Amino acid sequence: MPTSTSESASRIPEAVFDARRLFESGATRPLAARVASLKALRAMITENRTAFETALWSDLHKSAGEAELTEISVVLAEIKHTLRHIRSWARPRRGPVPAILWPARARLVSEPLGVVLVIAPWNYPVQLLLDPLVGVLASGNTAVLKPSEFAPATSTLITRLTPRYFPDGAVRSVEGGIPETTELLAQRFDHIVFTGGGTVGRIVMRAAAEHLTPVTLELGGKSPVWFDDDARLHQAARRLAWAKFTNAGQTCVAPDYVMTTPDRVPALVEALKSAITDLWGSDPRAGRDYGRIVNERQFDRLVSLLDGVDVVIGGEHNRADRYIAPTVVSVPASGGCPLIGPDAAHPVMREEIFGPILPVVAVSSAEQAVEVINGWDKPLALYVFTSSARTRRLFEQNTSSGAVVHDAGLVHVAATGLPFGGVGASGIGAYHGTYSWRAFSHLKPVLHKPHSPDTLRLAQPPFTGRKQGLATRLMRHS
Repeated sequence: MPTSTSESASRIPEAVFDARRLFESGATRPLAARVASLKALRAMITENRTAFETALWSDLHKSAGEAELTEISVVLAEIKHTLRHIRSWARPRRGPVPAILWPARARLVSEPLGVVLVIAPWNYPVQLLLDPLVGVLASGNTAVLKPSEFAPATSTLITRLTPRYFPDGAVRSVEGGIPETTELLAQRFDHIVFTGGGTVGRIVMRAAAEHLTPVTLELGGKSPVWFDDDARLHQAARRLAWAKFTNAGQTCVAPDYVMTTPDRVPALVEALKSAITDLWGSDPRAGRDYGRIVNERQFDRLVSLLDGVDVVIGGEHNRADRYIAPTVVSVPASGGCPLIGPDAAHPVMREEIFGPILPVVAVSSAEQAVEVINGWDKPLALYVFTSSARTRRLFEQNTSSGAVVHDAGLVHVAATGLPFGGVGASGIGAYHGTYSWRAFSHLKPVLHKPHSPDTLRLAQPPFTGRKQGLATRLMRHS
């Protein structure tokens, strides 16, 4: 819900105009100003750490430990990494000049894009709003933030803190729902970052096309798992359970379903049962470390996915508490239908689950698993638990995904030096570290061609045979 510190829909054009005016004044371009903005963002987080933890508990029942691990520390690590490298990223680099243009010199200069809109989802309302913001500010832009209305406590906190830590207006936060988002998308921005589902991602992309605005879209999808590592069964099950059921499964890169051979299914299910108990106790609802579903609409959607499947672990749920236990289901062969995608036989396999339900699917081999993955949209992440180097290469070389992680899940998102992004239906573009710098900057070539000697005469008429021959030889050496 909009608050008194939020920009109402009617004031959004003015807010965007003010952000652009500040950018065009040049105030955010100097390196010192960029460093100051990053330090202000760091102070906003560290000086209000408890308030962020409280807001995340209110919105998603995230414990302080999980909030620190998956939200706060991720952004602080991104800021630290960026402050360490920003001077080298900002330094102009020498550019190559072909022989045909000699004598000449060129350099590549990074310049900010302008005003960047960041639209965040509700599942990681701090990380997925402020992590892109780090790159936006480092690149010298101004920013307009749209926190999710489905994480109201976090949204209100960020909107309240933003003017205090960015009094110049370099960062502005707009609260609200569909009307405010629609009005924001009607404005002209120089880049838009959106994290969420494909349906809204298409709306964002259509709106961006009206102004020819580039986009970074992080859209998720059904991130698959392959398992055949019998020697490390229990360690793999623990890592798999942690990756799936953190934040009650509401993670865009959470393992969505596990494929393994039929003979391995019983042992894997038992190992997952032990891992869930070790991590969250025999009754996860009673502890403080297990999350809740964000709202009743999502709760009802997830519970409906349990119809017609064999629940082998968990399944308990309580609507009043928005609690769904860590749940593992067995999905039988689909009888001629695709295993995943909109035409799959079982609803739990038709779309991204985005909750604490983990299907275990029996397939004949790793090769069949590759066929299943390639039969639908490219996933945001692919997780492979195997001791076989050949199997690892099989998945790396024969599938396409935003990332491949061996013997773990989720962890690549915390690697500030690696790009985070999807491919195809799972996303467009990437950010984190230097990839954020590339996403939110324009690398501008600056070329200087001296008047003397005037070698450009070779490219100008009249074209004599001697001139053409010399120009051709120079082109061959370019």
